[in-house]
Amino acid sequence: MVVAGIVLLGGCRGASKSVGHAGSPGPGVGGGAYPAFFKVGHRGTRGLMPENTIPAMEKGLEAGANTLELDVHISRDGQVLVYHDESFNPDYTSMPDGSDIPKDQRKKYTFYQMDYPEIRKFVIGRKDYPAFPRQRRMDCYTPLVGEMIDSVEAYASARRLSPPYWLVEIKSKEKTDGFDQPAPDEFIRLLLPVLDSKRLGRRLIVQSFDVRPLQVIHRLRPDIALGYLTDDKNAGFSDNIRALGFEPAFYNPNFHLVTPELLKQCHERHILVEPWTVETADEMGRMKALGVDGIITDYPDLLQ
Repeated sequence: MVVAGIVLLGGCRGASKSVGHAGSPGPGVGGGAYPAFFKVGHRGTRGLMPENTIPAMEKGLEAGANTLELDVHISRDGQVLVYHDESFNPDYTSMPDGSDIPKDQRKKYTFYQMDYPEIRKFVIGRKDYPAFPRQRRMDCYTPLVGEMIDSVEAYASARRLSPPYWLVEIKSKEKTDGFDQPAPDEFIRLLLPVLDSKRLGRRLIVQSFDVRPLQVIHRLRPDIALGYLTDDKNAGFSDNIRALGFEPAFYNPNFHLVTPELLKQCHERHILVEPWTVETADEMGRMKALGVDGIITDYPDLLQ
């Protein structure tokens, strides 16, 4: 993880292997089957469709992704929505009337300070986005996570596609608790019932850069597979696991941090590695040759 002028597409089986996990067993962990390789559509397929929208997720499936990555936030009225940043990004989002969002007023449009009906009126994907020249221009909106999952699951079923794995990223930082997002316990209290209602089982993975929400979920629901995200060049694997306090099912670093030694450390502990964000076929080939367990990319159509 997307009213005037909106284009809505669908809302706007491969081999598997058994893997273990050094921590508490959970779905797809400690004996459950995961894909032989995770082909992860980053924000659906940001390279081809407006990111974190329903059409982006549907396109991700069409492009060959078996896993869909999305980001979640909480609105002021307690809804769980899908968007990357904590506020509307003026680079690819417009005001409800189609005008530009003033960059110096962006903080005014922080989701945790807005109710969802107001958020839904903003337009994603109409503006040209030079960073992603292959991305299709269309009018989308910020969806609720439950709406997105329902729409994409129905889309996959109607087209006889395998139902996707869902890689849900919690966006939070301790220093912005109370303004950008609720504190972790409240965030998880709002998030888990929505995800539980979708009965995803082993197809659900929750990840974050912030150890706090992962710790809350690990305490409350050790059956949910968790992933630790990192792009910290100064903290190694052992440092990060120590800070987290348990061994997650997934360790998902910036792809520049992937080394044979890191993969050895993870795989000895039955931790899977999905680096991000890998954008070229050459880099994808290099990551596969190193032995990663999946790749997170804006271009799942390039994954072979």
